[in-house]
Amino acid sequence: MSGWWDYLEERTCREVDADVLRDRRLSAVKSVWEALRPLGVGLHEAERVVHARYEALGDRVQHTPPDPLDLPSLAARAAALPGRVAAVEAFWDGDTVHDWFVLLVAVLDAPEGEGHLATVYHRRDGPPAGVAAAMAGRALADHLHVPFHFASADVPDDDAPRWRAIQGLTEGP
Repeated sequence: MSGWWDYLEERTCREVDADVLRDRRLSAVKSVWEALRPLGVGLHEAERVVHARYEALGDRVQHTPPDPLDLPSLAARAAALPGRVAAVEAFWDGDTVHDWFVLLVAVLDAPEGEGHLATVYHRRDGPPAGVAAAMAGRALADHLHVPFHFASADVPDDDAPRWRAIQGLTEGP
């Protein structure tokens, strides 16, 4: 375990462990980073401290279940959105905690915008995130009779063109 844990005040240790036990990783990292930043500890080291706490607390951590990707759950989420679904889109995003993951959204027409349907992380016991998101997204798009768009299903690329950008190019000025 990181030796930085010993530099934290008891109150901060309790807060961090409470966040870890509830699977609130970002909140735990923020607490560690804010407490140790005056000592020169950077964000990545704070993440390592929290990761060590996850390992130390093991089975006691109440991991957040993954978003459901079954068609009835996704259709219910899409139906609850405040507008007409024009397309279903998947795109890559990432952060220092989860690495790459895929966001599955409903692109809305009226009002224009998008609604979050699911975040798809890589799981050891299933297909890669891109494959799982593409399968679920295509099934929902077929069900809703709308297009499905995933510009970079095989390779993480957070600069891949989004559906609205492509629509704007095909419609012209």
